Amino acid sequence: MLAIVIRRLGNAALVMLVVAFVAFVIFQFLGDPVQLMLNEQASAAEREALRVRLGLDQPVIMQFFSFVLRALQGDFGVSYRNQQDVIMLIVERFPATFELVVVATVLALGIGIPLGVLAAINPQSLAARATRLISMVGVSVPAFVVGIVLILVLSVELNWLPAFGRGDVVQIGRWSTGLLTPSGRMALIMPAISLALFQISFITRLVTAEMLEVLRTDYIKFARARGLSDRAVNFHHALKNCLMPVVTMTGMMIGDLIAFALVTETVFQWPGMGLLFVQAVTFIDIPVMAAYLMIVSFIFVTLNTIVDLIYVLVDPRLRHGMAGGARAH
Repeated sequence: MLAIVIRRLGNAALVMLVVAFVAFVIFQFLGDPVQLMLNEQASAAEREALRVRLGLDQPVIMQFFSFVLRALQGDFGVSYRNQQDVIMLIVERFPATFELVVVATVLALGIGIPLGVLAAINPQSLAARATRLISMVGVSVPAFVVGIVLILVLSVELNWLPAFGRGDVVQIGRWSTGLLTPSGRMALIMPAISLALFQISFITRLVTAEMLEVLRTDYIKFARARGLSDRAVNFHHALKNCLMPVVTMTGMMIGDLIAFALVTETVFQWPGMGLLFVQAVTFIDIPVMAAYLMIVSFIFVTLNTIVDLIYVLVDPRLRHGMAGGARAH
């Protein structure tokens, strides 16, 4: 088991090293930081001093290792646009993105799993057919289109929900949350639905397919032959045995939601990391772009590594198979 953990952590470290190289290349080829940070009236001496302070006078390989070491310490430099430490900007925006992603994940699991079970138990019913149709639409329609439609209907026409912003927030130390205020909760509804719709549809289709496959197995037929109730068969035996792919996809889903929340945050002007990244692209704020890439990649790799390890712990066949393969090599 220890060898498997070390191997997974090694793979994660290798992926992050590749991401760090990509982020470093962004620094190298998207403009000269000195030109972006100083105005046109700066003297040659000031430009050279800044170049030395940023370490740009060193060989490229030394610059890369310096960039990696600073990133490990959470130092991504200073934002060209805001003239603030990038990590402080990320820390300020992270609670909004985290809050949005958590609510979207809860919606995706809380709605997608029951709908998938319903569609699998009675596949020919009208509700199951409607569920499949809605899930197909949810997978096909882009998130920004969903967001615009929600704004037009629920905000412009019905005036039920705010069209943009996060509402009132409460500061708990450095953490800000809108879940403790009525306007914060109202402002969260449309962005969370827009972000979660694709995942709801995907989980619904995944659970439906897994449930249909499990319900055809011999042990389910044997459970029915023993006289167990439909509820016990469907939820205790069938559902429990088809949740492993859902657990796997949940880890990937959270990473996807964090990575692609920038579309939803832009539509609703949600003040999270995604909107910060879009603004950084607009103003060619390279340190913010590189930090966003590194941090989102780290979250994604960490979640996938945790899911892989949980998978190995839960499934002894996988653990023994991987251990056997390692001994063979």
